Order: sequence, then C-alpha cells, then structure tokens
Amino acid sequence: MILMLAIRLPKEIENRLSSLAEKTGRTKTFYAKKAILEYLDEMEDKYLAIDRLENPSKRWTLDEMEQNLDIAN
Repeated sequence: MILMLAIRLPKEIENRLSSLAEKTGRTKTFYAKKAILEYLDEMEDKYLAIDRLENPSKRWTLDEMEQNLDIAN
C-alpha cells in the first residue's frame, strides 16, 4: 500500500528540488523519498542509542555469547 504525504516547502527548497530533478531526469518524489529514508535511518539509530543509554539492560561479552551459543572455538 502506498500512502500520499503532502508537505509545504519554502520556495527556495522547492526551487532547489525542482532544479535537481530537472537536471538529473529524476522526479522530485524520488529525491524527497530518498531524503526522508536517509533521515529516518539516522534518527532511528540515534533514538535507539539514546533509549539504550537511558534504559540500560543486560550486556554480554563475546565470551558469554559464545558460551551461551556453544560455539566457542
């Protein structure tokens, strides 16, 4: 399922996006989607790291993991 998202952009950003799309033969949607996905990846990593710092849980050493999985040596 594909959903539509409408956003309002300042004219300067719209102009830059339109220019880039025109020069490369790609759509504005292509670049907007690419930018959102890259930003989401970064934000997911950031907030996952913050959550782990704020809510610490059990940490395992490599030796403990190997022992628990019975794969040492």
